[in-house]
Amino acid sequence: MIAEIVSTAPEMIASIFVLFCRIGACLMTTPGFSSQRIPTRIRLFVALTLTLALTPALTGGKPLMIDGKMLTEGLGVLGGAIFSELLIGGFIGLLGRLFFLAMEAMMMAASMSIGMTNPLGAPIDEAESLPAIGVLITAGATCLIFIMGLHWELIRGVVASYSVMPVGTALRAQTALISYSDTLARTFVSSLRIASPFIVYGIVANFAVGLLNRLTPSIPVYFISGPFLITGGMFLLYFIANTMITAFMADFADWAVKGN
Repeated sequence: MIAEIVSTAPEMIASIFVLFCRIGACLMTTPGFSSQRIPTRIRLFVALTLTLALTPALTGGKPLMIDGKMLTEGLGVLGGAIFSELLIGGFIGLLGRLFFLAMEAMMMAASMSIGMTNPLGAPIDEAESLPAIGVLITAGATCLIFIMGLHWELIRGVVASYSVMPVGTALRAQTALISYSDTLARTFVSSLRIASPFIVYGIVANFAVGLLNRLTPSIPVYFISGPFLITGGMFLLYFIANTMITAFMADFADWAVKGN
């Protein structure tokens, strides 16, 4: 038994590393785990620990094989497996990140509608600063991912991906593009629906202010309307913030559970 373990040690190490490529790439791009506020070493440690925990279930205690070949039989076999696993893992994490990227874009539009583009708040997931409303919504959604246990659904999705795309399977460009475009359309429609009250409010309020400015040209109504526009936007946020986050998390949870 000991001799068998020693003889398969290089193959098992290569198998663990190949599994780490998909799991690690996914965690480095998926929301929550990929936050800039989490040190890189901690993210690397989490990815490695998760890989070691899932290895017995994914390999069955045996080294992985691609087309009947061991991973250590050639540099081409190992290099191709690493490249394909990095692409698959990164793509899975990117699909989840699209939800937050779309929400950040729509929150930027909502902030512009109510005159709160500046000052910018501290970034949470991304490296770039966002308006205060965008930071509030995205930070709350990121926390809810872990509070609601959706991070386990993301991990379950990565494990389930091995039954659909086993190790050594190349990521098909056409399939990936279709999945990417569908998810992109879904996320932006959902985010637009969530941010639509602010956009409608901004259009109506600015139209009313512009009309008053035309009716009373001697009074600079447009220039003194900023505080009133912001105040109305804050009241609107107070009443619908809970509904916004609930709708966003329901859509994200549906994707995380169903995978589409």
